[in-house]
Amino acid sequence: MFIHIHELRVRYSESDRMGTFYNSRLLEWMEVGRTELLRAAGYPYIEWENKGLMAPIVESHLKFKGRAGYDDLLRIETRFSRESRARLRFDTRVCLADSDVTVAEGWTIHALINPEGKPMRIPEWVDDLINGDEENE
Repeated sequence: MFIHIHELRVRYSESDRMGTFYNSRLLEWMEVGRTELLRAAGYPYIEWENKGLMAPIVESHLKFKGRAGYDDLLRIETRFSRESRARLRFDTRVCLADSDVTVAEGWTIHALINPEGKPMRIPEWVDDLINGDEENE
């Protein structure tokens, strides 16, 4: 399974008076992880859209397990898999880069649709990305 790691520093605007990150930032960090995973796999999301494929979130789950404050370096670990014939799942773990302590984890489910909003099956080239096949289209 393809796992991508991306590092990100907690910015001042992402922290709160409790000394940790603001909870809605987790969904944004998960998006960074998904975006960078697809770029590293050779198919940035913009290319998905250029091929007429969009992947809106239809479900998410977040679990907050620790703290991360201003200027902490985070490691975002993202992997993806097939959820069904027309849905993908991205699992994400966010941890402190220096100690590997988990800050949060979660997943998002994405429906595949065309530009008109109609469901689409997972194309073969996406299956190849999920399976880690080197010879994608």
